[in-house]
Amino acid sequence: MARTAVVLFNLGGPDSLKAVKPFLFNLFNDPAIISLPNPFRYLLAKLISSTRAKKAIGIYQKLGGKSPIFEQTNAQAEALQKLLAAKISSKGEYKVFFSMRYWHPMSSVVVKKVKAYEPDHVILLPLYPQFSTTTTGSSFNDWQAACRKEGLSTPTTSICCYPTDNSFIASHVKLIKEIYWKASESQKPRVLFSAHGLPEKVIEKGDPYQMQIEKTAKAIVDLMAIDELDYVVCYQSRVGRLKWIGPYTEDEIDRAGKDAVPVVVVPIAFVSEHSETLVELDIDYRELAAEKKLPSYWRVPALCTEGFFIDALANLCWGIDRTDTICPAGKTRFCPRSFSECPCVVNE
Repeated sequence: MARTAVVLFNLGGPDSLKAVKPFLFNLFNDPAIISLPNPFRYLLAKLISSTRAKKAIGIYQKLGGKSPIFEQTNAQAEALQKLLAAKISSKGEYKVFFSMRYWHPMSSVVVKKVKAYEPDHVILLPLYPQFSTTTTGSSFNDWQAACRKEGLSTPTTSICCYPTDNSFIASHVKLIKEIYWKASESQKPRVLFSAHGLPEKVIEKGDPYQMQIEKTAKAIVDLMAIDELDYVVCYQSRVGRLKWIGPYTEDEIDRAGKDAVPVVVVPIAFVSEHSETLVELDIDYRELAAEKKLPSYWRVPALCTEGFFIDALANLCWGIDRTDTICPAGKTRFCPRSFSECPCVVNE
């Protein structure tokens, strides 16, 4: 019976307050995040992680002293394992692993576990629905480097993205509608599809992330089928002095205050809860909404283990062939050729 290893990729997060500084160093030492050559990137990562550690520790103190992302990713892996096991008779055996980019368990450790499983096929499945060189691309590169080091050469399929997958979109719509109708009891709200931002220069190099975010939002709105839905795509979590893609989520909250409309905030690119949702959206932006006198502020939960989302992950695994990279559109490329950083464009 064929054996398939499915590897989920996520960002990772510090598992203690002592881990915050080294986690930040790993993040900023990634060439996909800071493109300087070494030793300059290393030195800059040391400086940034040292200067930002105190503020970041304060954030994680609000979360009980650590990120919840490990436990949530583990729960997603277990839910996917259970669903894939239901197809074992016709599809062979599946075993689900997960690898974090900036904290444990990292690729260097997970590759060894996958190799010990002796699979016939490996599927790399990011928990980033929309592709970016800074997330999925970085995780794939790190995994491939670990495979070379450990001598793992099993045939591998990389699922680059799934921004408009039917079950993924249905999962969002289910959770959004539950909140939207509650928020609508007194006044029609504005939906803010809030995604993690990126510097404009990343997009200008051909990264398809922003385009895919907008495609996800459009697919959700189409499936919601609410007449004259008031919505906007916006971006949060910007840092540093570079110009980032917009509009910014905080500016949209300010605009909603001026328009005197409630907002329903949807974390459109996050599939698990972490500091950007539990602190930035739930605390910081909620306080901003009160300051700007919004009639009400609502936040839709991240997808986590919602049934349609786990269905989406399972369907992606079942629906592939053994090509190097698979697009969500199947045999056709999702991104236009102008998005030169799309792996499907690169591998043509």
